[in-house]
Amino acid sequence: MPVDTSPIPVQRQTFDDALGRRIIAMNVWALREGLRGATAHDLFDGFCQRLVIEGVPLWRAHVAMETLHPQWSGFGYAWRRDLNAIEPEQYVPGDFSTDVWLSSPLYALIRRAESGEHNPILRRRLEAGPGERDFPVFAELFAAGATDYFSQLFPFGTHHDRSHGSGAIYSFASDRRGGFTEDDIDLLQAALPALSLALKAHVGHVIAAGLLQTYLGEDAGRRVHAGAITRGSVESIRAVLWYADIRGFTTIADTTPGPVVIELLDAVFESLAAVLRRRGGQILKFLGDGMLAIFAVDAAGLDATCRQALDAAAEAMQALDALNEARRTAGKPIAAVDLALHLGEVLYGNVGAVDRLDFTVIGPAVNEVARIETLCGVLGRKVLVSADLAAAAKGATLRLEPLGRHALRGVREEREIYALDLTAKS
Repeated sequence: MPVDTSPIPVQRQTFDDALGRRIIAMNVWALREGLRGATAHDLFDGFCQRLVIEGVPLWRAHVAMETLHPQWSGFGYAWRRDLNAIEPEQYVPGDFSTDVWLSSPLYALIRRAESGEHNPILRRRLEAGPGERDFPVFAELFAAGATDYFSQLFPFGTHHDRSHGSGAIYSFASDRRGGFTEDDIDLLQAALPALSLALKAHVGHVIAAGLLQTYLGEDAGRRVHAGAITRGSVESIRAVLWYADIRGFTTIADTTPGPVVIELLDAVFESLAAVLRRRGGQILKFLGDGMLAIFAVDAAGLDATCRQALDAAAEAMQALDALNEARRTAGKPIAAVDLALHLGEVLYGNVGAVDRLDFTVIGPAVNEVARIETLCGVLGRKVLVSADLAAAAKGATLRLEPLGRHALRGVREEREIYALDLTAKS
């Protein structure tokens, strides 16, 4: 085992010397950048660039942070002086269970932090001999030209509070003979807390934005994050309403184990969501086995928006057919989905109690599209379209089959209903 050459933090008595002034300058820069909302990318790139300007023989640097996201477990940046580049990285949950990660010095630092060590650090003078290269990555770095290595971990908040991520972990490598000087290490240790605070601010912003968009939808989440949080603050918009529901779901739920039901729901919803993403639809909420989404009429115009919604409906049914075929082959339960499309004016915004709000759509059109969906089984069609949408989708008449007028529960007058021909081309 190598001799532990990790530096011991020094409590400086004065900042009046040259190193003290460099430390102050780095801290002021990091705090100012954090206050102005600089991104993690710009913060870390700027920090490394300033270290080089300050004469630190920095060759490579890396920062990694955990995050709260349904797809990503973390993200980071790899900086290279010789390439004059900084590359972003995203990590999936499996990345933190590989042999490469478990045998890394960064994982070792995390274990030390979990055992109670405050801001653990690790220093290895790689050019001093094989004994200093006790982690596999050190042999790789040394072979590539590294002479010195320093890393440190800064946790964010408490172990149970991950609202700003769990922390930032850094590594720095030099390629200069002799490596980092003690002043270089002192500068790093003294400046990293301010950089970590600035990174924490950005990470918290990213996590909040990501979670809001995940749970509320992309547009609604963005609006809430931007400050649209007052109860009763709504706007009137014209939109195509999309209401989908799994046919016979009660029977499926009663005869299928719970985990299998959840897996089926996830597969069905992902098939629908993938189409909506491509076509510009916004999912507002999942209602048990149902889904409510909108296509807001925007600058593209009414006709284009209606056509996008119709195309999305046709693609969704094709995707569900493919999904069910694959599931049937695998011996898994399948599900048929009924879908209704309607065009109308709705109120879009915050509705609810003072301490529990929902960002959604309200209005008669929402009730009407849900009632149209219930006719799918009665009429034996997968996709039904209202007369309002049929009239607005100019040129789509060949794709729409009139099914006559039908009564909708809670709606005073009968409504003309159309079926979408899933075989016709748009």
